This record gives sequence, C-alpha cells and structure tokens, in this order.
Amino acid sequence: MVPELRYVCPLIQVFDMPTSLAFYRDVLGFEIVEAAPPPDRTRDDDFGWVWLHRDRADVMLNTMYDPDAERPPSPDPARVAAHDDTALYFGCQDVDGLYEHLRSRGVAVSPPAIASYGMKQLYVKDPDGFTLCFQWAVDAAASVV
Repeated sequence: MVPELRYVCPLIQVFDMPTSLAFYRDVLGFEIVEAAPPPDRTRDDDFGWVWLHRDRADVMLNTMYDPDAERPPSPDPARVAAHDDTALYFGCQDVDGLYEHLRSRGVAVSPPAIASYGMKQLYVKDPDGFTLCFQWAVDAAASVV
C-alpha cells in the first residue's frame, strides 16, 4: 500500500520578495509560517525564502537571486513567459466574494466564469506571472448556460 499524503506545498521562484509578499500576504491573506532569514533578522520583507499558509493552502516563495548575487533591474522576459506553464489551483467556495475582494484592492482580474466541466473559476496572475485559479464546483442547474 502507498503511504498517505497529507498536502502539497509548491515552491515558486519570485523576482522581488517584498512585491510578492504584498500580493500573497497583504492581498490574498496568507501568513508567514517560516522565513529565511527569520523575521527578526530582516527588514522590509527582504526574505530569501518564505513558507506561507492560509486555511488549508500552503505555498513557498523563494527569490531567484541569492543575496550576494547581482540582480538585474527587471525580470528576464523569457523566464516570466515560461511561467505560463505553471498554474496553482485553490479551492475557494466564495469565488465571487474573492473577485470583489481582489478588485477592491486594485488587482486586475476578470469576472469569474463557469467552465464547461462545472467549475466556477477566477483566474489572476501573481506579480511574477504565475497563474492562480480560485475555483469551486457549481451545481448542475447553475452550470447550464
């Protein structure tokens, strides 16, 4: 028998940790579980790595560049384009409420839509171009167009 798995925690590379934390923590409501360096040893959210948690969701962010490495002034467009290959899907029962929440915080987001397979979905890009989808199954009557 294969041992039980409890959760998955994706790790994504980010260009600018303070910008990413402003999105994941301050807009989406994630909280820092652990960070390196520890929060009492850094300022201005200048972490190299963070583990974030909210409700039943976990995600880790890691900076693309080590602190002693020379970071370019802007992200590499080819690398950002490759982020279209990655999407994180979150279960979110109140997709419409999240849509309004994101809009109220100035996030560019299109209204949720119901996919042909019965999931109400809200797609948004994070600051590094990763796709985030917040979704929940709708009942059969509501999914008929």
